[in-house]
Amino acid sequence: MSATITAADINKLRQATGAGMMDCRKALTESNGDFEAAIDWLRKQGQKVAAKRSDREAKEGVVIAKTTADNKSGIVLCISCETDFVSKNADFVAFAQSIADAAITNNVANVEALNEVTINGAKVADMINDKLAAIGEKIEIQKFERVDAPYVASYIHGAYRMGVLVGMSAEAAEAGKDVAMQIAAMNPLAIDETSIDAATIAREREIAIEQIKAEGKPAEMAEKIAVGKVNKFLKDNTLLAQPFVKDNGKSVAEYLKSVNADLKLTEFKRVALG
Repeated sequence: MSATITAADINKLRQATGAGMMDCRKALTESNGDFEAAIDWLRKQGQKVAAKRSDREAKEGVVIAKTTADNKSGIVLCISCETDFVSKNADFVAFAQSIADAAITNNVANVEALNEVTINGAKVADMINDKLAAIGEKIEIQKFERVDAPYVASYIHGAYRMGVLVGMSAEAAEAGKDVAMQIAAMNPLAIDETSIDAATIAREREIAIEQIKAEGKPAEMAEKIAVGKVNKFLKDNTLLAQPFVKDNGKSVAEYLKSVNADLKLTEFKRVALG
């Protein structure tokens, strides 16, 4: 039994990918209504779909990244709201800052624990409900991430639109900020190739092969060209392999080595609005 494809489904796929209406209808039909499979179908036809895909919903809010005084731990959170009028309000930014400070002070590990923390006698969960009632917009702790490492660097990009944490094997404040800015700008999927899920690599390889076949090239050639495409995907999407934004003549790995030959990245978190 085939899925019923609605105009809303087609519009959602158009908004997420930038593909044409008829292409989106065909993609959803071919994939039996499966949204992610429809995106893959479009890519296999050689279409350059929008990179953000299903996470393109417009959300407003404030993103705060902070570390402990000893830089051994860091948190990044997003307090979401519905309009930029609220998110740009100084009182709302201060409200988000106070919750981030409470997360650091109370050493919380997740949203559930943070909601139970008290600030001046009030639970964070209750403070959020009170703010919701006062402003009239849906407000919530939408995202929360934590990093623990020998040294953690934090970075807030733009007007609280994005926050980054970087875990490092040793203290290197300037390098930590540089790498955090790299992550904000280039949005890598992982630190290196070994950190990328095998299923993701297999998926990229399959898409590459289908793209090459669609161009009329023979299957054996498609296999060889696909290797190069997958390698480029890994270079573009793994942090250490990416060209360093401050000096494209070297990779991030080479930059870190120039700072400290033994310096390693242990983990990173990137939280953005949307």
